[in-house]
Amino acid sequence: MYERLIGDDRALDAFLANVLTMAWHTELDRGRPFAEASAELAAAHPEHADLIAAWGPRFNETLGPPIAGMAEILAELDSRGVPLFAITNFSGEFFRAFTPLHPDIFGRFRDIVVSGDEKLIKPDPAIYALALARFGLKGPDSVFIDDSAKNIAAADDAGIHGLLFTDADKLRGELEALGLL
Repeated sequence: MYERLIGDDRALDAFLANVLTMAWHTELDRGRPFAEASAELAAAHPEHADLIAAWGPRFNETLGPPIAGMAEILAELDSRGVPLFAITNFSGEFFRAFTPLHPDIFGRFRDIVVSGDEKLIKPDPAIYALALARFGLKGPDSVFIDDSAKNIAAADDAGIHGLLFTDADKLRGELEALGLL
């Protein structure tokens, strides 16, 4: 979305590096309300107040399309009766508006731990413990897939078999090797 709103590449890079930073976004994923976080950020950067305010109502425009091949893998796992659960670092406010856009993906999960709702964020060990308890699972019986090596290491530390996601084809092979596909 911001690529469309900020036409100059250097201005875009500066905005994302100094204003709408990953640290700010992470606080939303940690459960900080958007209204509070955006008001504080706009007060610190009044020249960007309109761009900051756009994040909330246009959040879904900030995300790209689903990763190619993942909906098919989820469908195959689901059709084989593999219980599907998720842990996501995501603002609870925005997650509820985002998931209906992809029912073929999110509709397959039996339950999802959303960091913003729980005020816990991966790779905090507490979020893995919460997920295992809520889902009624034991770590050794579970597989956790994520694109962050830190999150995989934390899952492994929690006794969960972690798979570092790089692409759908590699994941498919790893799931086949585990006998899940």
